[in-house]
Amino acid sequence: MRQLLLLLVLGWALPGRAQPTFAVVPLGVKGGLAEGNLSAYLVAATGSPEYVCLDAGSLRPGVEKAVASHALPGPAEDVLRERIKVYCLSHPHLDHVAGLLLNAPDDAPKPIYGLAACLNTVQQDYFNWRAWPNFANGGPPPALGKYALRPLVPGQEVALENTPLRVRAFPLSHGPGMESTAFLVRSGASYLLYLGDTGADEVEKSHCLRDLWLAVGPLVRARQLKAIFIEASYPNAQPPAQLFGHLTPALLLRELGALAALAGPGSLRDLPVVITHLKPTPGNEKLIRRELVAGNRLGVKLLFPEQGRLLRF
Repeated sequence: MRQLLLLLVLGWALPGRAQPTFAVVPLGVKGGLAEGNLSAYLVAATGSPEYVCLDAGSLRPGVEKAVASHALPGPAEDVLRERIKVYCLSHPHLDHVAGLLLNAPDDAPKPIYGLAACLNTVQQDYFNWRAWPNFANGGPPPALGKYALRPLVPGQEVALENTPLRVRAFPLSHGPGMESTAFLVRSGASYLLYLGDTGADEVEKSHCLRDLWLAVGPLVRARQLKAIFIEASYPNAQPPAQLFGHLTPALLLRELGALAALAGPGSLRDLPVVITHLKPTPGNEKLIRRELVAGNRLGVKLLFPEQGRLLRF
C-alpha cells in the first residue's frame, strides 16, 4: 500500500495507464498585480532536464519556490542558467517578459522564439540600450549576443534548440492591434497547448481561436492533446469594453464548446484545462473559479496551477 501511494505522489503511471509525456512547472500564474508571480511555465519532456520557458513574467521567485517544493533540483541559479534552454514569448507585455529582462545579466546564452512582431518589440523597445542593455543578437550596437531571436512562422513546426521538443505558433488577438500567440508543443506523438493572453473571437471580431481549434481538433479527437493552458482573467460580469483582450469563464467555456463541436461529442471530457492569468483583484479569483466550475458542461478537468508546484500530463 505504501508503495502504491508513493507511485501516486511521484506522478508515476500505474500499469495499464499511459505514462505522463510532459512535466510542467509553473513559475508564475497570475495576470498582473502579483509582481513575483506573473505568467511563466517551464515545460519538459518527461525524464528530460531540458526545459522550455513559455513566457517569462516571473522567473527567479518561481524557480526558488519550485526548488523548495522539490519540483526542480537546485540550486536556483543552475536552473535559470542551465536547465532553461529556450524561451518562447507569446507577446511582449511586461507581465510576460519582465523576468527574462531582469535576469538577463546573469543568464546563459540561449534562443528566444516568438512571432516576428513580438521579437521586434523585444528588440526595439527593451534591448535598445535605453530601456535595457542590448542582450540580443541584433539591434543597436554593441549587440551583446546573449539571446538569439528566432522568429516563428505561423503554423510551421520547428525544433526547439537543445531540447527534444518541437513547437508550432498560432496568432491570437489580444485587443486592438495586439497580437499574442498560442504555442502547440510536441513531444513524440503527444501535444500540449499553451495560449498566451487572448480575447474571444466574437469580442475581438477575429477568427484566430477558430483557426487554432481547427488545427488542434484532430489531436483532441485522437487523444493526443494532453492539456490546454488558457486564460480566464475576469469574472463574467466584466463588460466587454473592459476586457482588454482577455477571457471570462463564460467566454472561455464558449470557446471550448467551439473546439468540442469540431472535435466531436464528448471529445473534451476529462481533458485537463489549466486556467492561467487570473487577475488577483480581491474576490476575483474565487469568483472566476466558481463560475468556471458551475459552467463546465463539457466535463473538462479544470486545474488551477500553483507557483512552483509540478504538473504532469
